[in-house]
Amino acid sequence: MKLDKVSKLSIDTIRTLALDSVESAQHGHLGMPLGSAPMAYELWMNHLSINPENPEWFDRDRFVLSAGHGSILNYILLHLSGFDLTIDDLKRFRQIGSKTPGHPEYGHTEGIEVTTGPLGQGIGHSVGLALSEKYLSETFNKPDLDIIDHYTYSICGDGDLMEGVSYEAASIAGHLKLGKLIVLFDSNNVILDGDVNETFSEDMRKRFESMNWQYLFVEDGQDLEAVSDALAKAKQENESPTIIEVKNIIGFGVDDIQGTHNAHSDPVGADAIGKAKKFYEWDHEEFYVPNEVYENFKNINQRGQEQEEVWSKKLDLYKEKYPEDFASLERIIHKDIDIETQNLYTLFDDVEKMSTRVASSKLINHLADNNLAVIGGSADLSKSNKTALEKFGNFNEEDNFKGRNIKFGVREFAMGTIGNALALSNLRPYVSTFFVFSDYLRPSIRLSALMKLPVTYIFTHDSVAVGQDGPTHQPVEHLLSFRAMPNINVIRPADAFETIGAWIISASSTVTPTLLALGRQDVPILKQNYQFIIDGTIRGAYVLEKKENAEGILIATGSEVHLALEAQERLADENIYVNVVSMPSWELFEIQTESYKQSVLQPNLKKRLSIELGSRYGWEHYTTEDGDIMSIDEFGESGAGDSLVESRGFTVENVIRRYKNL
Repeated sequence: MKLDKVSKLSIDTIRTLALDSVESAQHGHLGMPLGSAPMAYELWMNHLSINPENPEWFDRDRFVLSAGHGSILNYILLHLSGFDLTIDDLKRFRQIGSKTPGHPEYGHTEGIEVTTGPLGQGIGHSVGLALSEKYLSETFNKPDLDIIDHYTYSICGDGDLMEGVSYEAASIAGHLKLGKLIVLFDSNNVILDGDVNETFSEDMRKRFESMNWQYLFVEDGQDLEAVSDALAKAKQENESPTIIEVKNIIGFGVDDIQGTHNAHSDPVGADAIGKAKKFYEWDHEEFYVPNEVYENFKNINQRGQEQEEVWSKKLDLYKEKYPEDFASLERIIHKDIDIETQNLYTLFDDVEKMSTRVASSKLINHLADNNLAVIGGSADLSKSNKTALEKFGNFNEEDNFKGRNIKFGVREFAMGTIGNALALSNLRPYVSTFFVFSDYLRPSIRLSALMKLPVTYIFTHDSVAVGQDGPTHQPVEHLLSFRAMPNINVIRPADAFETIGAWIISASSTVTPTLLALGRQDVPILKQNYQFIIDGTIRGAYVLEKKENAEGILIATGSEVHLALEAQERLADENIYVNVVSMPSWELFEIQTESYKQSVLQPNLKKRLSIELGSRYGWEHYTTEDGDIMSIDEFGESGAGDSLVESRGFTVENVIRRYKNL
């Protein structure tokens, strides 16, 4: 197909800017942007509904570059379309402090919808964005007013589709009939190490059709009409997501390496760039953009402004006709969460013992009662994790996709990426599994922390006390590993009241995910004043039980707090007096004032024993050189939970012995 003049000029501009940016940085990935430029141009120019004047327009289409190593393609499209990204920003590609980092980063560059990170996660995020659209549209749309109506588009490559998370995410997307999800597959037969056929032989059509996807094929990615027709056909399909396999040539125009894995990454040098520009019939200085191209891309801006204006008028009519629904939608748009912290303790009236996972269930149901934004689920463990929202049905066809319980199936990694995307859509998601299985979704938790998303991770069965399922199900190193992750609040509550404090932190958070490490076994409700306990939890650590003339401190978390309290009383019988400090969250404690921290861990009380069913590393910061650490630094074994805990030395007698040794 012969391109019209302005389209050819625009696509050549994209390609030459990519060449110049990567060469300037002496680093980056050229191949994908050069090969995918035509299909990306066609998507943005004629299909994508966005408004560069208002990047946060709520009903905009979402674009996700899952093949995030090709980030320069996204940046060029943003610049040309009128977002806050200049030519100078392109010249600073991959430099410290620039708006154009090596991979797209949400919150860092205007117009970037999601931090795609390592391959595959972008597809998972795209599925989550499409799921959000379906939930919101089914919840708020009326027969006469579609107030939520947008598409999610993604560009992925062969590497994305090899990653396990893409299988998980695509599977649930097809099962849930996410018809407004459209993936453009940059099919160029190449990955970094060589040809695709050296490592991959699946039939993509059969694979995706078996997962209830519509599969479309474009033989020549340079054929804009064929790409446009495929996108139009994808938008006509409501019952299935669509993948469009587009055959492209990686590194198109770079004569010596195009079509080979050598075009995947790295600058190609001035000579190769000169030849490529000659091939494009391009005779301009570096980083040149013809006025005709800027004028062409203004169509995206103008179209977006017009579309948002139409939507705004529709929203005004919606407000007039459906004021209650409008109020609920407005709260979601503005991320307004009603926490209602008053009288939460009454949920546990007349309760003497309760596991923290059950306490969490009561609190999440209470929160969901007052907030349509609360949505989530478990990776096939909702009965064990206690995460079901009792009044709100399942997110499936039977409940018209209005339900708020998402049955993720055994797809932990996809669940994590979907949770991130729900938060990106202004919802308040929670996802859940056993704590030890957090390893399966750790990369998505990391991106949650990196993107500053208030996702709640409910991880139950928090220690070897889980018992007879054995060491494969007993977390030991997990608390330490997540405490080492930046920007995440890890909270391990001791009882129902501390769980209230944990949920207040989670629901109040705007830029930090929360990880709740919850126990399976019943624990006593603490006898101290409930508000004192809740306030102490919110501050990360507090003196739960103080003794006059204390000479030391027992520091504990979770179920071990009760062990410390019992040991405190037994030590007092021997005229040895210690304070008990409950420390549910290191992160929350560390942001307190120095005076508060010293009031909890008094510097003169140097005899300190920490008690936690997990790794010892890190506790030395609190116990100091004169203290001791009770920990588990080996894998568990099968056996009754109580017996296993005792076998690892977590008994009152051993706490007393270890403290007296100090």
